Amino acid sequence: MPSPPHPPLPVVVVGGLHRAARRQTVLRLLADRPDAVVLHHDLSAASTGRVRRTRWDVTGPLDDTTVPLTNDCPCCALREDLLPELRRISEGGHHGLAVVELWGGSDPHPLVEVIAEGQAGGRDMAELVTVAGVVTAVDPLRLAADLSVDDRLHDHGLHTCPDDGRTVAEALAHQIEYAGVLAVAVPYEALGSAELHTGQALLRQLHPSARMLELRSGRLPAEATAGFDVAAARDRVNPALALLPQPADHAGVSTLVWEHRRPLHPVRFHEALADLVPAAQRSRGRFWLANRPALMLAWDAAGGAVAVEELGPWLADLPDSAWEDFPPARRAAAALDWDPRYGDRVQRLSFTAVGLDADGITAVLDSCLLTDAELALGEHGWKALPDAFADYFDPVA
Repeated sequence: MPSPPHPPLPVVVVGGLHRAARRQTVLRLLADRPDAVVLHHDLSAASTGRVRRTRWDVTGPLDDTTVPLTNDCPCCALREDLLPELRRISEGGHHGLAVVELWGGSDPHPLVEVIAEGQAGGRDMAELVTVAGVVTAVDPLRLAADLSVDDRLHDHGLHTCPDDGRTVAEALAHQIEYAGVLAVAVPYEALGSAELHTGQALLRQLHPSARMLELRSGRLPAEATAGFDVAAARDRVNPALALLPQPADHAGVSTLVWEHRRPLHPVRFHEALADLVPAAQRSRGRFWLANRPALMLAWDAAGGAVAVEELGPWLADLPDSAWEDFPPARRAAAALDWDPRYGDRVQRLSFTAVGLDADGITAVLDSCLLTDAELALGEHGWKALPDAFADYFDPVA
């Protein structure tokens, strides 16, 4: 009789730009779970064609090998090597937990999706592994500074592939907002300091629903391995669905949520980017432009960089029969947010920063809305407005 299969191996993904905090988190997990094994892909030598994969547990090193690049892409090599390694660990049955320590600039979101949805050796990964947690490790004393710089990951050797153009601030913000648990490294000498309180307040306002755990104790509480809802996390960071942080003001850190229904003037809003982007360490949300009334747009800014992304049509611009083409969460969000005049179209942007000038940001944003006279022109007149964002999008149909 064949032996019964092992239950799915729980996997905890640990990421974060702050290497010392990340490694401290991994060691805390090993202290709490001596049956754990750690898997790490080092991309520091990827420019020479090498990705170093190491595996170790409480007994010491278990494996140290070089993984060949795939299409000259270190991140691709990591993804393609990860599933077979997790499969071997699961089928071996010698460990009760796998800890995947990500490379510094890695975004945990795509890696978690690979684990949750990938195939390994012809067997569904759901039979082999389960995502038990996603942890981002953060040094709160470095947080405000790292969210304020324009440095590229390339500048610090933290990029994941040759064409990785992300900034330090962008990568760090996304790592924080996707995780279910934020592991905070708190140096003893910083206890009670204003800098520590500021960093912790910034974390709480960036991701209010995350569980924040301090690393001063010898172990991480069970929340770090208690489970992770991959679908819910996907929706949480989807700019078309994301619930933005609520207004807050604590320890010198403030969050402004600006919301309006009437459209933004494309020229005035484009001119305001120079004031709005550096006004906050992190800002995000969704908006619409008067000359593109059918298009939902995402705003994603960190440090001094902003990305504007097309998210598809507002449901108000579609016939009822077309709503079935969208996920239930999107339809429910539109219905709950419905306005008699504008439907689900809305300006909803959040800004978070140390020393935030909320009144100044509000004044700039309000000045970008259509005036009553411009509003009276109707959609036909709005579409004739200069297309200041043309470089961001495909030509208007």
